[in-house]
Amino acid sequence: MAVRDSYASGTPSFVDLATSDQDAAKGFYGQLFGWSYDDMPMDESSVYSMAKLGGHVTAAIAPQQPEQAAAGVPPHWQMYITVDDLDGAAGKVNEAGGNLHVPPFDVFDAGRMAVLTDPSGAFFMLWSPKGSIGSELVNVPGAFCWSELVAPPNDKTASFYETVTGLKFISTPMPDGTAYEAFTLDGTADSMVAGSTPPQMPGIPPHWDIYFGAASVDATAAKVKDLGGSVFVEPFDIPVGRMAVCADPQGAMFNLFEMPESND
Repeated sequence: MAVRDSYASGTPSFVDLATSDQDAAKGFYGQLFGWSYDDMPMDESSVYSMAKLGGHVTAAIAPQQPEQAAAGVPPHWQMYITVDDLDGAAGKVNEAGGNLHVPPFDVFDAGRMAVLTDPSGAFFMLWSPKGSIGSELVNVPGAFCWSELVAPPNDKTASFYETVTGLKFISTPMPDGTAYEAFTLDGTADSMVAGSTPPQMPGIPPHWDIYFGAASVDATAAKVKDLGGSVFVEPFDIPVGRMAVCADPQGAMFNLFEMPESND
């Protein structure tokens, strides 16, 4: 489904970019994906830029927190998981093996959120909607389409996500006969909402990887370079489509995915 008006509890529902140069990032993604922006004041000196495609919110771009930059954290994409009972979920984080970094708080009238890390150390947010469900448009070129936990195997991961978000972790066969580790709503492959994979090389910290749809991965990856970004892994085929690994000019990593027609 492309246009959304709600998300089942446990579903990754939004992504936003914390960047060192908000204006430059807006220009890059605007040209790459065709995004327009609604700037929402955060305080007297900063705005939260809601990225829209076809009039629908699909992501957001915000200035990186000064303490993150001071700690050497690079610009990065962040992922939100919708939960029905945010305060209840946040209360289970530490006991389940994670760390609750920012307890639940209201984001104006948009919703309620918390910031946490899972047992591997990967950051993500919990979200409970009020005025905003998160991404209103997904699974089309230029929109958020998938997220994947990149972390070494951890025997607490499956139980943590099931306890905190209700997601059930399974191993499911791919068309080429390999297995894919996936987060599901009900324990079946038909309800997959995210994936998980070990780091592809040493030194990559645990994180949630973000994917955006592309009508043509090859053409979009070429445009990334034209706009001053980088392509770290050139377009290649995977069992369910075609993808590339990219970074914007400020260094935030993201993936492109050419979706089969049936996923639109």
